Amino acid sequence: MGVFVFLPLVLPLSAWPIARLAEQHLHPRAATWLLTAVAVVLAVCSTLCLALLMVVGTAQLPGNPLPDGWSDPEVREAVPHDEVAGKAAIPALIAVLASCGRAAWRHHRVRLLASRALDGLPLRSVAVLPDDVPYAYALPGKRDRVVATTGMLDVLTGPERRALFAHERAHLAGRHHRFLLAVQLAARANPFLRPLRTAVAYTTERWADEEAATHVGDRRLVARAVGKAALVSLGAPGVTLAGFAAPGPVPRRVVALLGPAPSARYWPPAFTAAGLAAWGAAAGTTVSAFSSANAAVSLFFILKAATPL
Repeated sequence: MGVFVFLPLVLPLSAWPIARLAEQHLHPRAATWLLTAVAVVLAVCSTLCLALLMVVGTAQLPGNPLPDGWSDPEVREAVPHDEVAGKAAIPALIAVLASCGRAAWRHHRVRLLASRALDGLPLRSVAVLPDDVPYAYALPGKRDRVVATTGMLDVLTGPERRALFAHERAHLAGRHHRFLLAVQLAARANPFLRPLRTAVAYTTERWADEEAATHVGDRRLVARAVGKAALVSLGAPGVTLAGFAAPGPVPRRVVALLGPAPSARYWPPAFTAAGLAAWGAAAGTTVSAFSSANAAVSLFFILKAATPL
């Protein structure tokens, strides 16, 4: 196993540069897919290595359910740092699983409560709640719906409302809640992935902004609607549901909408800062995958050799 089992725990640091540069140099759709894929792979590899270390640590505990041969001194010598890292991985993995489970449960509960809040309203694609508190968000489910309050609609003009609805429908069409949930779980699995979670929260909003601008045919209109809503909006009820103008980098969104539409670029040029960052993240992700696979295979053969037939 050697050092390979520890690499996936720190390799998420290699994705930090692209987390910011992708927002600026890639189309929001491409940036969302790229950052989410990198975050998920790095999180899975990190969690797998924690599990491998936990097996080593568990083998040293009295009364463990593993075969006696798994705690043999020769196995301990073949697996370095087992006494420290192996035992430390046990509470770390429990904390990761508990945190991810809590995040997934919260996502499910928020969606359930949001759906129940619409009981009694007409089954239309847009649900308007009689509430003076201004907010709007996309609610996925068996029947995708855009939720907005009268308080939010009163702030916007007719054309701005159309921009709002186009924005939220873009969230639903792109299944943005899945990207947001994936990076939320990834950041819970490894705190080094939090910058990617923040970046994806921004790129999904930019993706919906661009789709709304294309739909209404007026970028300045969407920018004005986003800016006005941001002054009064409370955002979505949960971090894994996309809101129209949640607290965050709204000024950057407005500036981007006031400029030209982004090019449909899915990978930055190689000899640029963004290109080097993208290749660095790809290399880090690849090394993480190979390292975790190598550690898994090595531990398998070590324990297989130590287990009597």
